[in-house]
Amino acid sequence: MSIKKLSEQALAKWVDKMIAEQSQEVFGIQAKGDRFSFEKLEQAKDLRLDYDVSLQPPKKFFQPPIETLLTFQVKGGYDSVTDDTKFILLGVHPYDMIALNQMTTIFQQDFYDDHYMTRRKNATIIACDVQTPSEHVFAATMGKAVVHEGYDILLTKTNGGYVAEAATEKGKSLLAKATDAQDVTDQDLAARQRTWEDNKNRLNKHELKSHYSYIGRLLEKPGVYEHPVFEEKAKTCFSCGSCTQVCPTCYCFSVSEDVNWDLKSGQRQRSWDGCMLDGFTEVAGGHEFRKKRSDRFRHRIYRKGKYVPGKIGEEVACVGCGRCVGACLPDIANPVNIYNQLIEDFGIA
Repeated sequence: MSIKKLSEQALAKWVDKMIAEQSQEVFGIQAKGDRFSFEKLEQAKDLRLDYDVSLQPPKKFFQPPIETLLTFQVKGGYDSVTDDTKFILLGVHPYDMIALNQMTTIFQQDFYDDHYMTRRKNATIIACDVQTPSEHVFAATMGKAVVHEGYDILLTKTNGGYVAEAATEKGKSLLAKATDAQDVTDQDLAARQRTWEDNKNRLNKHELKSHYSYIGRLLEKPGVYEHPVFEEKAKTCFSCGSCTQVCPTCYCFSVSEDVNWDLKSGQRQRSWDGCMLDGFTEVAGGHEFRKKRSDRFRHRIYRKGKYVPGKIGEEVACVGCGRCVGACLPDIANPVNIYNQLIEDFGIA
């Protein structure tokens, strides 16, 4: 582990040096009107580490919305397509970093996904602790306000600059290029600790009425699965899938094979899909496992609180970024509201 202190000027100089070297593409969080997005970074002054939340989670760099898996010849033969481009991703918030950690566990379980894992291994991730809480963030109530693993470098804003902690060899090598970096003091480390403690409280616009570790047991209680809240909320659901499209822990996809106009070649692609979309569970013969909107609505809640946590060995698969809350037009996507209703009706014990 290597820890340094970067002034605002030293940080900008370091970022501009990363960009100028052109050995890796640098993607950083930037303003898009009054919103923020991870895009290719052209200059350090465009970087906005004080942002609240990005429009799309950084998972798009590891599992693109549409990606080609292989190309094929109609009469036989195929070639796998793997993107092995090395890149730097700058400004990832702790909750999004935790989401990436969960996705990495998923994509290397069972059938090892070489496409995702190659991108993950080739990425250098510079995380940054939250400075400006977003309108709907509830990362604190989900225990995801701070992160201590997965990143290569973690930046934390303190008085006079940033504490930069390199946690991997890639991170140490990159941080070593910050020639204007200074040694941290005990005061700097204490300020960073205060930021972590503050964020564990203030990143909580929607408070859960229990500890998040209880959610899985709550959903196992008799009668919860049949609770009318799912039917009630689903009445106004558009089945648009916006909540799953912006979610950093949703990873479901569909696969299609398309033949080119020459009728001699084609490609197999996968694209984002989601459990809230009608037709997602349709199989041969036209049977659909979750045809009703209420069934799909309930599945999403169970997926975050029980199904995926059971698969990856964690307590909850919602990181509290709040994107689903902001994206949902009828205002029914907030999982905290659903869990709280169930807690009220079934208790905590």
